[in-house]
Amino acid sequence: MERTLVIVKPDAVQRGLVGEVIVRLERRGLRIVALKLIQMTARLAERHYAIHKGKPFYEGLVQYITSGPVVVMALEGARAIEVVRKTMGATNPAEAAPGTIRADFGLEIGRNLVHGSDGPDTAAFELALFFAEEEILGYSRDTDRWIFE
Repeated sequence: MERTLVIVKPDAVQRGLVGEVIVRLERRGLRIVALKLIQMTARLAERHYAIHKGKPFYEGLVQYITSGPVVVMALEGARAIEVVRKTMGATNPAEAAPGTIRADFGLEIGRNLVHGSDGPDTAAFELALFFAEEEILGYSRDTDRWIFE
């Protein structure tokens, strides 16, 4: 099983879309193995977005992600990273496929509702930023046999 990080960003929290995001990801068969509501600090945001440091949008990205509460969650499942990214849709909501979170609820790239890790190394790094190892729970569900081969 693969694990990944999802952040429900301030715009989604403010618009009352946390439940919708969670429902869509759980309906895909992913398991929530950690979840919390936090106010991201500038220091944490800078570490999370360090790969973008020096890019023109970096400062705005840090300001935005720290502008209100976010929900961070660790999800687990077969090909979890790929499944999350396809469920979220393209980074730019205007280019996202219909039926994805970003296409259904977003209009602008700067307010694209959710973040998901883009690969296994990124997922490991991001999960460690937001969760201590003991906060991530491993468990199985009775329905897993109907979801995973």
